Amino acid sequence: MSKQRILELIKKDQSEFTDMAKQIWDHPQVAYEEKYASNLQISKLEEEGFNIYSPIGEMDTAFVAEYGTGKPIIGILGEYDALPGLSQQVSAVQEEIVSNGPGHGCGHNLLGTGGVEAVIALKKVMKEEGLSGTIRYYGCPAEEVLSGKTFMAREGVFNDLDCALTWHPGDSNIVMNMSMQAMVSVKFHFKGITAHAAAAPHAGRSALDGVELMNVGTNYLREHVPDGTRFHYVITNGGLAPNVVPDEAVVWYYLRGATKDAVDQLFTRVEKIAKGAAMMTETNVDSEILAFAYETLPNEHLNELMYKNMQESTDLLFTEDEQGFAKQLVNSIEKAVGNGTGLFGSTVNELLPTNVQYKKELNGKSLSGSTDVGDVSWITPLGMISTTCAPVGVALHSWQATASFGSSIGFKGMHLAAQVMSLTAYDLLINKGNILDKALEEFKKSTKERQYVAGIPAELGPTGKRKEKVRSQSKKF
Repeated sequence: MSKQRILELIKKDQSEFTDMAKQIWDHPQVAYEEKYASNLQISKLEEEGFNIYSPIGEMDTAFVAEYGTGKPIIGILGEYDALPGLSQQVSAVQEEIVSNGPGHGCGHNLLGTGGVEAVIALKKVMKEEGLSGTIRYYGCPAEEVLSGKTFMAREGVFNDLDCALTWHPGDSNIVMNMSMQAMVSVKFHFKGITAHAAAAPHAGRSALDGVELMNVGTNYLREHVPDGTRFHYVITNGGLAPNVVPDEAVVWYYLRGATKDAVDQLFTRVEKIAKGAAMMTETNVDSEILAFAYETLPNEHLNELMYKNMQESTDLLFTEDEQGFAKQLVNSIEKAVGNGTGLFGSTVNELLPTNVQYKKELNGKSLSGSTDVGDVSWITPLGMISTTCAPVGVALHSWQATASFGSSIGFKGMHLAAQVMSLTAYDLLINKGNILDKALEEFKKSTKERQYVAGIPAELGPTGKRKEKVRSQSKKF
C-alpha cells in the first residue's frame, strides 16, 4: 500500500509540478546563473519541511535539501541549467521567444523538477509511516558545462550517500545501464608579440599561428587514438585585426574518451602538441581546465530495481494531439536521428514509445555524450533511467527538443520519472532484498575501490574563479 500511496500522491499533485517545470522552461538561465529555478525549488522544498543547505562549493545556485535522520541516506540528483541560443516556442516551426536567447534544449526544466516531485511524495509517505532514513535532493547547477557536480563533489556533499538516483529526458523509457564518456574541457592560451603585419612582420610572434599549428597537430593525432575517442575545438580568440600580429589567441577543446584514464592520456598528448606549436612559433602557451568529468559507472542492482518500478508505474499514454505534434516536429528535421534506435540505445518502432526497456547487452558500453553525473557514480552507487519526453528523431540540444520539453509530452515523461525514482527510493529506504548491500559490493568492484579525486584543479573555482585554498567540507555542507 505504501508504494501505491506514492503513486496516488504524485498523481494528485502532478499539476503543481507541471507548473513548476513550465515556469522554469519559461525562465531559462544558463550555467551558474540558474537563480530562478533554484529559488523556486528551494521555496517549495522549504515549504514541505526540508532543511536547505546553500550555497555549495561557492556556487550560489547549488543546494542540498534534506529530510529525515539516520541511515540509509538516499540522494536524488536534479539539474536546471539551460543552453545558450535555443530559445523556442512550443511550436512545430522554429520560433524564438528571445532572439538568440537560452532555452531548455536538454530538458533540465524537467530533470530537476522530477527530482523535487519524487522526494516530496516520498517524504509524505515517510512521515505517514514514521519511516527512518534520510532523503536528499541535490540541486545541481551547470551540468551543461560539465562542472557543477564536480565542484559539489569536491566539497564532499555526496560522500556519505548510500546511493544516488537520477534520470534524463529522452525519447524512450529505458534503464540507462550504459556508460557516458569521460571528458575534459580545456582552453589553451597562446601568448606572442604584437607587431604591424605588413611593416614589421619579422618583429611579431603570432599567437594565432600557435593555435593553428596546434589544431593541425591534433587533427593528425586523430589517426592514433582509441576507437570512440573524440575531440572538438573552437577558436575563441583569433586576434583583433588582420594587419596586427595577434599577441593573444585562445582555442577551446573538448577531449572525450571511454574512461577518465583514457582522457588523461589524451590530454597529455594534446598538451605536448600545444607546447610543440608554441616552440615552432616562439610563443608561450598555458592550459586552463574548465571541467573534467568522469565516465559514468552503471550499477546493475539499482538499475534492475528502477526497471521493475518503471514497469509498475502508471501507464504512459499520449493523446492524438500529442502524437500529431510529435509528427510535425520530426517532419521539421531534415535528417532525423532516430533510425530505429533511441537516444540512449533503446529499440524504437513508434514516435512516442510507451513501452519499458532494459537492454542488458548495453551494460557498460560507452555512449558518445558526457555528463558530470559520472563524478557522483565514482563516489556512490548510481541508478539512472530515461523516459519519453520527446519524439524519436528529435536530437537533444535542438530547437525541436526545447519545444518538446516545454510541452505536455515532456511533462508526462517527467511524472513517470518521478514515480520511478520515488518508488525506488522507498524500496531502498527499507532496503528491500538487501539491494543497498549488493549495490555497494558491485560499486566496489566497478571502481576497484579507487578513491575519487576531482579532475578540476583544487585552486580553480566555479566559472574560472581562482581560489587560495579549497575548504574541506564536513557533513553539514
